[in-house]
Amino acid sequence: MILRKVRDQPRTTREDLVNYLKRVGTTVSTVTSTRKVPLLKPAHVQAHLKFAKDHLDDPEEAWEKVMWSEETKIELFGINSTRRVWRQKKDDCNPNNNIPTVKHGNVMIWGCFLHRIEGRMDGAMYHKILGNNLLPSVRALKIGRGCVFQHDNDPKHTARATKEWLRKKHFKVLKWPSQFPDLNPIENLWRELKLNNSPKT
Repeated sequence: MILRKVRDQPRTTREDLVNYLKRVGTTVSTVTSTRKVPLLKPAHVQAHLKFAKDHLDDPEEAWEKVMWSEETKIELFGINSTRRVWRQKKDDCNPNNNIPTVKHGNVMIWGCFLHRIEGRMDGAMYHKILGNNLLPSVRALKIGRGCVFQHDNDPKHTARATKEWLRKKHFKVLKWPSQFPDLNPIENLWRELKLNNSPKT
């Protein structure tokens, strides 16, 4: 059954196979599936625990004032690094088993305040994005002086110039531990974007 499915559709994903088998009445366990997780040192664990304890009693209203931000890369032709085909060794040249690649096939975007980026983002571009998008967004959302800005520990975010810019604009910054799980709500948006852009099998 599985062999027939992947022979007919070589680009079938593991998730597609699981769903297909469920439809025909076979339950597949994912217990043995490997999962990639960040390498955590004891210092990371302690920082994560401290963050959780520090914010354990924060009221819901406090989180409503947090402006979450993140950048991500969207592959225009699917995620090349995770695309696979099922084939036999002798079928490597079959066009159905080949995945074409393209250069410049992705868009880099920065969000909470969706902003398309041309080229690589450096510190200067990051400051420009904050000025053009963060400030107007805060005004439009009427968050006021209590606004708290969240970004991760990317070097562009932690640079002295960035900290100074945020200080001059009177932004509080949510201290974000290194190697922290993806608790940023905007990760849900990125997932939907990438799923909608992934090639259909």
